[in-house]
Amino acid sequence: MTLPDIPLSPAGADRTFQVDLRGLVDLLSHHLYSSPRVYLRELMQNAVDALTARRRLEPAAPADAFGIRLYADGSVVRVEDDGVGLTEGDVHTFLATIGRSSKRAEKIAEQRADFIGQFGIGLLSCFLVADEIHVLSRSAATPEAPAVEWRGRGDGSYTVRTLPASARPRPGTTVTLTPRADAGEWTRPAQVHTLARHFGSLLRHPVTFDDGTRGPGAPVNPEPAPWARTYPTPGARSRALAAYGAEVFGFTPLDTIELDLPAVGLKGIACVLPEAVPAGRRHGHRVHVKGMLLSEQAEEILPEWAFFVRCVVDAESLRPTASRESLYEDDTLAAVRDALAERLRAWIARAAASDPDLLARFLQAHHLAVKSLAVHDDEILRMLLPWLPFETTDGHSTLDEFARTHRTVLVTSSVEEFRQVAAIASAAGLGVVNGGYTYDRELVHRLPEIRPEVSVADLDPATLTAHLDPVDRETELAAAAYLALARDALAVFDCDVALRTFQPASAPALLMDSREARHERTRSQLAREQEGGVWGDILGALRQEAPRAQLILNQLNPLVRTAVAIDEPELARTSAEALYGQAAMLSRRPLRPAESSLINRSFLDLLAHALRKDS
Repeated sequence: MTLPDIPLSPAGADRTFQVDLRGLVDLLSHHLYSSPRVYLRELMQNAVDALTARRRLEPAAPADAFGIRLYADGSVVRVEDDGVGLTEGDVHTFLATIGRSSKRAEKIAEQRADFIGQFGIGLLSCFLVADEIHVLSRSAATPEAPAVEWRGRGDGSYTVRTLPASARPRPGTTVTLTPRADAGEWTRPAQVHTLARHFGSLLRHPVTFDDGTRGPGAPVNPEPAPWARTYPTPGARSRALAAYGAEVFGFTPLDTIELDLPAVGLKGIACVLPEAVPAGRRHGHRVHVKGMLLSEQAEEILPEWAFFVRCVVDAESLRPTASRESLYEDDTLAAVRDALAERLRAWIARAAASDPDLLARFLQAHHLAVKSLAVHDDEILRMLLPWLPFETTDGHSTLDEFARTHRTVLVTSSVEEFRQVAAIASAAGLGVVNGGYTYDRELVHRLPEIRPEVSVADLDPATLTAHLDPVDRETELAAAAYLALARDALAVFDCDVALRTFQPASAPALLMDSREARHERTRSQLAREQEGGVWGDILGALRQEAPRAQLILNQLNPLVRTAVAIDEPELARTSAEALYGQAAMLSRRPLRPAESSLINRSFLDLLAHALRKDS
C-alpha cells in the first residue's frame, strides 16, 4: 500500500485553529443557552454595553439622550442603539473573531466590570433563529470614520464594506435579523415585545418597541425599578414593593424585605412566602445584572436555609457565567450570600422585637425553616427559641409558655414514644415535649441556654414509672396469679406486666416500649437464630442486654379490675393479650404481624367465651 505524498509544514510552524461555525452554534444551542429566546437578550445586552461605552465618551449628555429601539413586524427583527458604535477595524477585530470581546479590549480592561458581556460569543446566539446577521454601525469614538456594514452567515463566511455617512447619520449600531421559518415562535412581534419586557424591564436606558403598526415605539421599561422610586409615605412604599413581588412571583407576600448592599451595587426585595414549603426545597430567585435579567432560578444568591423567601435583585458587581443565565461562584458571590443572609436575620429580629403579630404569622407558616436555622445559628436560637411552637403534654405551645409551668422539661426521642406517654404524663403533672420531629429534640435540649432556671432531660420509662402510684399490698397479692399468667402470655413479645394506679382512669393500660428496645430485641433474636454462624458472631458482638417492654395495667380502670379477678387461666391469658393489643394500638406505632395476629385472636377468643357463657 502506497501512501500519498502529504506536504509537511516546517518543523515547529504555528497553525491556527479552524472553527466549524455550524457545529459551534449547535453546541451553544444545546449546551450553553437554555432556549433560542436568548438571542434577544444578547442583542439587548450588546446594546446596553455600547450605551455604557458611549456614556463614558459623553458623560455630560442628558440621561435620556441615548436609548435602544426594537422593531419586529414578522419579517425582520431589528435592534438599534445609540451606543459607541464600531469602525471598520473594530468590525474585523470583534465581530469576525469568535471569543474576542470589545469589553475585554486592552484599553478598557480595567473598566470591564461596567459591562455585562465579556466573552465575545453573544452575537452567535442570533444564529439560533436566523441564517444571516446584518450589522450597520458608525463609531462615536471616531466621528470621521465612515459607516460600516457587516454581514455574517451561518456557514462561517462574512463580508464587510464601508458606506457613506448618509447610510447612518448618527453614531450607534443596528442589528437586523431575517428569521428562519422554524424560528417564528421566538420572532413574532408579540413574542419579541414580551421577551423585551421580560429581559429589560429594569434596564436604566430607555427601551422602546415598534411592531410597524403602532407608530412611535412604545416604552418597554417605562418606570425605574420599584425600589428606585420615591413614595409619599413608608406605607405606600411597602404596598408598592409588595404589589411588585405579587406581580413577579404570583403570590401576595407575607412581608417584603428591602435588600441594599452598596458595596456591590445590589438592590432589591425578598418576598416572604405566605405558606410553608417543604424543608430543603429551594426556590429560584430573579437576578438582574445592571438591569438585564440574568436568571429566574438563581438558587445560589441565598443560603439553603432561606427557603421561606423569594428574591428579585439587581446588582452591579456580580459576574455572570458565559451563558449569562447563572452567576459565577466566586468570593464576591459568597460575600453577597452572607450579607443577604444577615439581612434576613435582621428582619426576623425586628419582627421579634416590634411586630409580634407578624412574627406569629411567620412562625406559623415557617417554623421548620426557622428551626433549621436556629440549630446552627446561636443568635437566632437566643432570639426565637422561646417563640417556636412545639407539641407538648400541654398541647401545642411555645417553649416560653411551657417553661413557665414546667421547670423540668422532659423530651421524647420519637413521635411514637410521645404518643404512648402523653396522656399519662399530663395527668401525672409531667412536662413532656415531643422531640420526634426534625430539629425539635436538639432545640429543646438547648433551652437552658436561654432559660437557665429550666432543666431538660430525655424521657425514659423509669422516669414515668416513678410517677405512677403502686397498688396496696393486698391488691397486689390478689392479682399475683393473674399477673403471672399475663407475663407468660406476653413472653413472646419480651414484655413484663405490672399493676399500678394512674390517671386518667379511662386508660386501662400503658405500653412502655421504645423503638430502640424493639430493635435490640430483634437483633438478639437474630443472633440466637444464627448462633454458631458468621452472622451469629457479628450480631452477638453487637448484642446488649435487651430491655424488655412493660405493660402497666391501671388498677383504677374498671376493665382492669375485672380482668385481674378472672380465675379461669385461658380467659385470663386472653384478656391480657387483649389489653396488650389495645395498648399497642393506642401507642399509634406500626404493629408487627405477630401483634396484629394476637389482637385478632384475642378478640375472637373473648367473643367465643361470651357466646359459650350465654348459651
